[in-house]
Amino acid sequence: MRIQYIALIFTMLTSIAFSQVKQSKGDVLFFEYSYNEAIKEYQKELREGALSNKQYLNLADAYFKTSDYKKSAEIYVNMFQKDTSMSKYHFNRMLQSLSYTSDLEGVKKYFEAKKPALSGELLENTGFNESLITSDTKDVSDYKIFNVSSNSAQADFSPTFYKDKILFSSDRPQKGKNIYEPSGEAYLDIYEAALNSQGDIVTPEAFKGIAESKFHQATPYYSKELDYIFYILSNSEDDYLQFSEKGKNALSIGMGNGRGSFKYVLRDLNTSFYYPFFEAKTGRLFFAANFEDSLGGTDIYYVYTNDGLIMSGPINLGPRINTPGNEIAPYIFENTLYFSSDIFYGLGGMDIYKSNLQEDNSFSLPINLGEGINSPKDDFGFIIKRSDNNGLIGYFSSNREGGKGNDDIYGFKVQENLGLKTLALKGMVVNLASNRGIANAQLRLLNKQGNVIKELTTDSEGRYRVEVPFEDTVTIEATKDRHSIFSVTYEAPELEEIQKRSLNMGIKFLDDLVEQKEGQPVIKLNKFYFTKGDSYITPEIAQELDKVVDVISRFPHLRLRIESHTDSRGGDSANLTLSQKRSNAINKYLIQNGVSQTNIIEVVGYGEERLTNNCKNGVFCLDILHNKNERSLIVVLNYQD
Repeated sequence: MRIQYIALIFTMLTSIAFSQVKQSKGDVLFFEYSYNEAIKEYQKELREGALSNKQYLNLADAYFKTSDYKKSAEIYVNMFQKDTSMSKYHFNRMLQSLSYTSDLEGVKKYFEAKKPALSGELLENTGFNESLITSDTKDVSDYKIFNVSSNSAQADFSPTFYKDKILFSSDRPQKGKNIYEPSGEAYLDIYEAALNSQGDIVTPEAFKGIAESKFHQATPYYSKELDYIFYILSNSEDDYLQFSEKGKNALSIGMGNGRGSFKYVLRDLNTSFYYPFFEAKTGRLFFAANFEDSLGGTDIYYVYTNDGLIMSGPINLGPRINTPGNEIAPYIFENTLYFSSDIFYGLGGMDIYKSNLQEDNSFSLPINLGEGINSPKDDFGFIIKRSDNNGLIGYFSSNREGGKGNDDIYGFKVQENLGLKTLALKGMVVNLASNRGIANAQLRLLNKQGNVIKELTTDSEGRYRVEVPFEDTVTIEATKDRHSIFSVTYEAPELEEIQKRSLNMGIKFLDDLVEQKEGQPVIKLNKFYFTKGDSYITPEIAQELDKVVDVISRFPHLRLRIESHTDSRGGDSANLTLSQKRSNAINKYLIQNGVSQTNIIEVVGYGEERLTNNCKNGVFCLDILHNKNERSLIVVLNYQD
């Protein structure tokens, strides 16, 4: 893609400048997209005097546009070192330039320097995609990519499905079209072409389904639900371009049905709109534009519509999708948003990404579609659908090496698993006692070497969502302070399955398992009784002691004291011996069932030394009162630690 084909904002040669400042000749050439000439003029002006900071950045941009990344990087870095408050848009350009010149250490250095000013979403997106691109298991897609027959020596791009055909944009010359001076090519127009049985695009011809214009008409999207075509076009009237009071001729979005009906959908003489996409089920019209709230260059927005009538203001997709770079060409297929971005962490130029739409209308981490679909050059204008054999077929545009023209349309076929492979999990961390979500629980994903892949916390309702580069073996842990640890390891086949459903993880709160008795914290157990005069562990006692085993398995740091007590019936010495035997029996059972001896600090029998009531020797008491004194307790010695 050439940005001059996309960012088609025209400037009157006699007016605009920076605010009310008079433009230099270099400025005029720069805003005409005559970048090579602008470079020569700026260099001349530099020899004769100084350039403003804005002009220096224009010069860097001009070098960037002409692929002289070494010189653009030198200027961007110099400007950044003078003022680290450089706009995020130019900061992205700087990192792109450094990346193109293979100065990856420079990219890392300046990215770290700017980190405090960058959004959390950008930091997460960067780390995720950088690790994804370098992952050993990054790409599972078996793309079959081909250059379509309809490409010309000019720019051909932005395909869209149109009934059983394809529409696309091109600046190939045709009768009736003027020449767009900045590019030296014809104004953009829309073409239609047939699809043959192999998916190739053939027999292109000028599209007659919309009103003719001498100026730009491009990037169409056909809505079969409305039977209308959305497309961008130059603001014009009676064969003349219309300019704003600032001297701009911008691009609008219009819609037509080929039967004489046309109306502007989005129009502002000072703002250009690009790449319309209409989502019929929600009535949302997506597009790219550069408004004041843009997070960088061109951002993706949407408006709500009613049969094409705008019903809301533009809504920015936010920092999960939009970055300090340029985002364009939105396309939604099977609940996944595809778009292009020139953010610095891609493979180069514009890359195509995908992001899943969530239940709350948010977006998942953008995933780079990887080598093949993406290249070191510009890749954009992506569309996709199910083919007759239930695989996937799609098209995109690229100016990669080996094409026929400036931009070419490429087709691709793939069965499934489009793009780089990831592991995406969602669910809740819940309290096993109440089955309610636990807010701010900590989650960790570890690889088979035990290295942490990702750390995160649950939201206020205990929910989580995480996506990481795919690993063949992943251990998932969940915990919170004074809570137990959930830990389970999954292998590759299981990892494929758990992504299809919610993965809920249950943990226990220590305070739910411990209570205060006799002035000390003890593990909650239903009261149990040994057979009179015996220390045998009955099934009923075992059922309660298994709760202790479970607590220690969840809280292996706990240290315990086992203590048993008898009532006053019988001799003092005999009761002391019996209580010790009972504590010993409990200790033996716990050890045999997985509790470590290091967890048990004391094993004590107190006999009748610590009665809970007045039923001592020589005092008549009912059995129910004597039974209160017969008890065994599992005391937690480090409960507050």
